Amino acid sequence: MVTKGIILRLKAKSGQEEAVAGFLRDALPLVEQEPQTIAWFAFRTDASSFAIVDVFPDEAGRRAHLDGAVAAALGERGPELLAEAPLIETIDVIADKLP
Repeated sequence: MVTKGIILRLKAKSGQEEAVAGFLRDALPLVEQEPQTIAWFAFRTDASSFAIVDVFPDEAGRRAHLDGAVAAALGERGPELLAEAPLIETIDVIADKLP
């Protein structure tokens, strides 16, 4: 069961929309190396807005992800790609259905 999660919202700079989509696609292999990231989804919510939703078994898993390679890459590339700082919401999962 998962108990913790993150919802991350991203707004691309004008002209950087496809670069943000590519960044998210390229992040998948990094996330796949995180055993405590149980599920990870990257979404496009409109032409320039994106979101990531991911879940973890506990706070240690969430912390490992926030301290991991994807977060570091976003920190490096964010100023180039994003119109504003990412909005990070930490969540507590109250129910789940996973395979």
